Amino acid sequence: MTKPSRLTLWGVGTSRTLRAHWALIELGLDYATQPIRTRTLTMENPAFLALHPRGKIPVLVDGDLVVSESPAIVTYLAETYCSGATHLIPETPWARARYFEWISFISMELDATSLYVLRRHVDLYETYGEAPAANNTAREYFLRMIQSAVPALPSKGDFLLGQDFSGADILMISCLNFSDRFDFTLPAEITAYRERVSARPTYQAALKANNP
Repeated sequence: MTKPSRLTLWGVGTSRTLRAHWALIELGLDYATQPIRTRTLTMENPAFLALHPRGKIPVLVDGDLVVSESPAIVTYLAETYCSGATHLIPETPWARARYFEWISFISMELDATSLYVLRRHVDLYETYGEAPAANNTAREYFLRMIQSAVPALPSKGDFLLGQDFSGADILMISCLNFSDRFDFTLPAEITAYRERVSARPTYQAALKANNP
């Protein structure tokens, strides 16, 4: 295990910042939080914009390294600070392929293509405009994609990769949380999976850290 430098996480209050807090807590890392929130004046903090001119959260600072995009942050932490039984990312090529398959599916098909369309045109319609057809299509697509995930759930083990909790579970639970605001009815298998993972004490600690 690499000895951690002083880690700082910029961002709280969103499903994507939850991912970074959860990974840090799962790995037992000490870190400082800069509690800036999206679409508030705190996002105009000059120190933050100097680190990340795109102005999006979360952003992780690890010494001289600045990492944005929550899947990249979770994967970086998993690969850099694994210890003992806590890895968050598999070691074998086969299992790593499954890990990257899941995080790509979650990030693109569930989050970007479905939920973030609803985020823009339902939650933020005053900024991005109303788009009923796009909203309906996004809802239908999310339901189709989450149903398609059911047969991919391992037959043994509580997690997306079977017996081992990973960063893919962090991303999936955060997306399922985000879907709640749009009143989706999830497949029973996905609901059961969610309940198992959400019972982790580290998840409860991450919720608290993400909403100080």
